[in-house]
Amino acid sequence: MNIVCLDLEGVLVPEIWIAFAEESGIPELRRTTRDEPDYDRLMAYRLAILRERGLGLPQIQDVISRIEPLPGARAFLDALRERTQVVIISDTFEEFARPLMAKLGWPTLLCNSLDVAPDGEILGHLMRCENSKLTTVRALQSCGFETIAAGDSFNDLAMIQASKAGFLFRAPASIRAANPELPALETYDELLRAIVGAL
Repeated sequence: MNIVCLDLEGVLVPEIWIAFAEESGIPELRRTTRDEPDYDRLMAYRLAILRERGLGLPQIQDVISRIEPLPGARAFLDALRERTQVVIISDTFEEFARPLMAKLGWPTLLCNSLDVAPDGEILGHLMRCENSKLTTVRALQSCGFETIAAGDSFNDLAMIQASKAGFLFRAPASIRAANPELPALETYDELLRAIVGAL
């Protein structure tokens, strides 16, 4: 049995931190896993900036409430879910992702959570497991699934490479150049055809 494992940000929805950086006028928050492969280091960097500016979860959730899925993402996801099982594996947080999941038709999402103070200050992040994307793919494989994976960032490479078929989707040139063996696709039609072809 097959299961498709998709990244969330950059694949189905815009990068949440980039949207927040633009709305808050803090360009330093534009850094994502496309720029920094060490997620703990990236989150420590982000949380330090939020603390300096007196910003917390309510301000981020306000921005997220206005984010829409990428054009064509919902139709792609619906078409894919008609053909096979799909799970979204993301390093985002349930406190961020819930409104986006509603707009995508409530697909299954495996992600992390935040430690938030009563006043909304984000104190830290709680990872579901170490190397969450690869660990999750390996766990699915251990219970009889063959995985097909797609993503756009450094933190997606392990799950893509561990799957029976894997694709880069709208990945930056640096990641495409460093991984020339991985098919690099740009449209949802291309990605749907590639995944269906690998089932």
